[in-house]
Amino acid sequence: MFAGTPKAAVPSLQLLLDSAHEVAAVVTRPDAPAGRGRTTIRSKIAEFASERGIELLQPHKPADPEFLDRLREISPDCCPVVAYGALLPQSALDIPRLGWLNLHFSLLPAWRGAAPVQRAILHGDQITGASVFVIEPSLDTGPVYGQFTEPIVDTDTSGDLLDRLSRSGADLLLSCLDGITDGVLRPVPQVADGVSTAPKLTSEDAHVVWQHPAYAVDRQIRACTPAPGPWSTLRGQRLKLGPVLVAPDVTDLSPGQLWSQRHRVLVGTATSAVELRTVQPAGRRLMPALDWVRGLRPLLSESGDVAFR
Repeated sequence: MFAGTPKAAVPSLQLLLDSAHEVAAVVTRPDAPAGRGRTTIRSKIAEFASERGIELLQPHKPADPEFLDRLREISPDCCPVVAYGALLPQSALDIPRLGWLNLHFSLLPAWRGAAPVQRAILHGDQITGASVFVIEPSLDTGPVYGQFTEPIVDTDTSGDLLDRLSRSGADLLLSCLDGITDGVLRPVPQVADGVSTAPKLTSEDAHVVWQHPAYAVDRQIRACTPAPGPWSTLRGQRLKLGPVLVAPDVTDLSPGQLWSQRHRVLVGTATSAVELRTVQPAGRRLMPALDWVRGLRPLLSESGDVAFR
């Protein structure tokens, strides 16, 4: 029985369906309202499983008696998990004969928690990876069946990196399930050193701090792209920001100061400026920063103190 919710879980489910393993059912989060219109949205895994006619279970909590009863009826050998998004009670963990296995997008014990990819980029890691481990009641502490490494590129957003990890991670998950089935793979306890935690990023975490050095501003924006979405305010108006380029040749702008040149839009930081590439004003579409700044040029020509906050 497979458990997962977002797009990053789809490659693993697809690979398992194409393998010799039988996927008896799929567990995902309940449909939920989203967006300004509060339209009810199904998870990517719910859509994927429904299109393929797989039994779909969507408990509000994994401790719900109805869910636990159905889990006992199915009696799965193993429950692979990819970004399911809910804590599993011991009553659920005890049911599958071989336990619950989680594909986690970090090199455990580094970045235990909900946002390992975002935290790795935010903190400037050069290498990350993924781990398949046995789920225990405590957070991401179980013994590990397998890992692989993946370099973090200087231009990676969390979306870019997660896409790569989800595809390579699917291969790792299937390999581990094959090894467990064949009886040739045993989990290894996590080492005690190098533990770090990765709590979910909030909207406030995505509020760009222009008083930081340019390299830190770049990391913050890439880590928060696409979610929760980097932003700043200009004269009281909120603006979403796309990835930036560090501009080491411009060092005379104060933190947050906005300046437009012929071919680029610059914002000052604690060190050099960064170049804005794309922006999204409230209620409008994503657009090139040069197109957006045309409407601001009268302000910029009148005063050099137009600044982000």
